[in-house]
Amino acid sequence: MRLRRATWLALPLMFVAPALAACSSSSSSSTTTTPATSAAASSPAASSASSAAASGGALKTGLKVFVIPKNLGNSYFTTSDSVNSGGALAALQTLGETGSETSGTADTPSSQIPAIQAAISKGANALVISATDPTALCPTLKSAMARGIKVVTYDSDAPTCRSMFINQATPQALGDSEVDLLASQIGDSGQIAIVSASADDTNQNTWISYMKTELKKYPKMTLVSTVYGNDDTATSTSVTQGLLEQYPNLKGIISPTTVGIAAAAAVLDTAKYRGKVMLTGLGTPDEMKQYVKDGTVKSFELWNPADLGYLAAYAAVELASGTITGAAGQTFTAGKLGSFTVGADDTVLLGAPYVFNAANINNFNF
Repeated sequence: MRLRRATWLALPLMFVAPALAACSSSSSSSTTTTPATSAAASSPAASSASSAAASGGALKTGLKVFVIPKNLGNSYFTTSDSVNSGGALAALQTLGETGSETSGTADTPSSQIPAIQAAISKGANALVISATDPTALCPTLKSAMARGIKVVTYDSDAPTCRSMFINQATPQALGDSEVDLLASQIGDSGQIAIVSASADDTNQNTWISYMKTELKKYPKMTLVSTVYGNDDTATSTSVTQGLLEQYPNLKGIISPTTVGIAAAAAVLDTAKYRGKVMLTGLGTPDEMKQYVKDGTVKSFELWNPADLGYLAAYAAVELASGTITGAAGQTFTAGKLGSFTVGADDTVLLGAPYVFNAANINNFNF
């Protein structure tokens, strides 16, 4: 995998952000950051955003950009989107746009679609969305695109109904590396299981497909079950407990979701399982520090979610300003993150996954 940007890997202290805290929000509620000089967009296709700023290839200001994560109250998306963490809304604020975070509270298309529809009705110029389903959102997203609204997916893609996808890392790199991490911890042998998010999540299923391919390199490792916690702590806890009861010889668990890995770690954090059933996957340092410290978890990985949101917001503004079209080979600069090049299938790559362990985890706060 080509490494687009390695700076944050070498300088971990640069990414000191507030500790993640889940918040309780009602369906389709929102957080908005509005610059003092922003102008309201009268229609999606013909915004009243400042056209003067767009002349000569400059970015427009005053654009209406709606950031729509899979669900509100999810600590991962709180970091990827918020001003305080330097996420998507921070980028929009820097660029002089009107940015709003809005979604439902459940990780389902039926919860997310009303937020998309509301954004369209409010005159959005661009949507930055983490897709809960690769196809169920498409009628609504295609309706937005038909109105001239740019649709940028981040974290989880909807390939047939968006303008661009901001990919946190290549799916194969994530799937392969998680299997390799677990293999190194269990001696390349034993029963393993996966605790995923929802059964329809695009990114989860793609990563898992690569995990299954990578497992062929380890003939003594057997995937016995994949269960779904729906990115809900209680559900993830319950399905992890069910795995341990059903498979008493289980040696390892992979959870490619920040909610799932934290819930699974809490279940394994007992004398009965600690050091006997290994756990890896995708997690945030703040949520996982206690489990790394006490030996429940040896290592896990992620990227910087705030950078992912920040890059997605920049891309959305570039597209909505008409300075790029999303064609392969085009380049643009995303503020503090530097320059990026559009790859095949209108995709932009953030960088490589980073492995957290006892030697480095205290250098991070997000």
